[in-house]
Amino acid sequence: MLIGIDVGGTTTDAVLIRNGEVCSTAKVSTEPERLLNSLLEALDAVSRGIPPEQLERVVFSTTVITNLIAEGKTDRVALVLIPGPGINPESYSFPDSFYLKGAMDYRGREIQPLDEAEIRKTVELIRESGFARAAIISKFGQRNPSHELMIEEIFREIYPGCKLELGHKVSGKLNFPRRVATTMLTSATRERYQEFVEKIMKALEERRIRAPVFILKADGGTLPVEKSIEFPVETIFSGPAASTIGALALTPQNQTSVVVDIGGTTTDLALILSGNPLLASKGAKLGGFLTHVRAFAVRSIAVGGDSVVRVKESDTGKKILTVGPDRAGPACCMGGEETTPTDALNVLGLINVGNPELSSKAIKATASDLGKSEAETAVLIVDKAAQMIADAVNEMFLEWEQEPAYRIWEVLQEKKARPENVVGIGGGAKGLIAEIAKKLYAKPVTPEYAEVGNAIGAAIARPTLTMNLHIDTEQQIYSVAEEGEIVSLSAANLGNFNKIHLEEAEAFAAKLLRKRAENFGISEYADEAEIVNSEVFNVVNGWYTTGRLFDVSMQIPAGLIPGWKGREKA
Repeated sequence: MLIGIDVGGTTTDAVLIRNGEVCSTAKVSTEPERLLNSLLEALDAVSRGIPPEQLERVVFSTTVITNLIAEGKTDRVALVLIPGPGINPESYSFPDSFYLKGAMDYRGREIQPLDEAEIRKTVELIRESGFARAAIISKFGQRNPSHELMIEEIFREIYPGCKLELGHKVSGKLNFPRRVATTMLTSATRERYQEFVEKIMKALEERRIRAPVFILKADGGTLPVEKSIEFPVETIFSGPAASTIGALALTPQNQTSVVVDIGGTTTDLALILSGNPLLASKGAKLGGFLTHVRAFAVRSIAVGGDSVVRVKESDTGKKILTVGPDRAGPACCMGGEETTPTDALNVLGLINVGNPELSSKAIKATASDLGKSEAETAVLIVDKAAQMIADAVNEMFLEWEQEPAYRIWEVLQEKKARPENVVGIGGGAKGLIAEIAKKLYAKPVTPEYAEVGNAIGAAIARPTLTMNLHIDTEQQIYSVAEEGEIVSLSAANLGNFNKIHLEEAEAFAAKLLRKRAENFGISEYADEAEIVNSEVFNVVNGWYTTGRLFDVSMQIPAGLIPGWKGREKA
């Protein structure tokens, strides 16, 4: 049996999966200040009466990192940056930055040494400024981390209490600004995320649940919870990822759909192309910075079932209706004090939630302010909320259509096309999705268990893993971006370095990915790994080729665990 738990801004949802089908569900209110309590209440609700030893896996979808960043509650981090030549450091706009001399070239060869006196002066300044943590990132440090390691040594000597994060250990991918942002956010969130994980593990131990525990990542894959502490920012956007995988699980295979997850506070948007969720090629965007975090191409908008409905006066004196962007609590039908789209849906008979009489009372009050009938006002509220979401989908298409995967999908369609389905997930989907789909000229799909689709997505998402291999035969070294280590090619058993072919590099990458998968405890999925990108370049000195550079990217893609039987028929 499997358990999936998704924490949303309004509710925390949970499901129990038995023999590939939904066995029980639960929905409890999310208490932002007591997030763990919400998680455990949902867990207890679906596992009541189930012997703990029968549970095979527990997966959480968490908003901890997303909320820390969105609410500005992350810890301050001193950024020690070695950007090298070629760009004005001020153009990066990173906060609390300290720039040092020194540089490596793109192959990891030193072209400017560090200034030890400058480093010592900077470390003293960071200590005097009260920073408790620092991130050290060198441009091309993933190709040669010696500068980062030297600065780390001086920190250990002068300021041993400072918590350090090294860029080459967080991300080995190219693009210096994204590596800076990823390292900064990792440092800023690691400790609080670790506290959250420790609380979860303690609570599960108290309940004698010893099943493997996973966290859902932004790319729709799961990560063993003990490993997630090393990569806390991988868990951002796990809510939208859960709804995307949930939609994938609840609809027929190989379909193309816009996923609209309507919660109480926000609506999350995602895209599935012929059964494959669309990934953001530039990585997740957090706090205004692009990162190296692999994530679905998603967007959250501040419109939900519990968004506050207000009547305002325009500049011309005309009364207009607004929806959101804030939420002041639950809908009136659930004991709240503000009119919401949920109340309008109740009045129109599109849903049946809470006390319909309280919804009617709220809509009548709004109708009186607006000068319209109760029915007209309810229709207007639903139409307004649906139009806001439809407009956001159309805006998002402008971004989706720029993604390489979308362009390839269009070519395969042999015509310019848009997805035909709009799949509704979440508590507000049942009432709104038909109106949204109508405005998008698409077919509305609200599958069974749509209200807990996120929790289903978490429960049955399989692990994902990425690996980026770089080989430099002239320097006789290789590195795996995700490992942060430079290794001699002599340890690779590839024979003559200068006669390596691309096929051999790809086979070596597959071998390394399998080893990495074993370390993560997910080796059963290693055979499903696929090559995402594979390139080779000659290194030429004078008139002769003196070496070759290989870059191979592989992944175990997002998908569903074997045995899931809950798809609807086409």
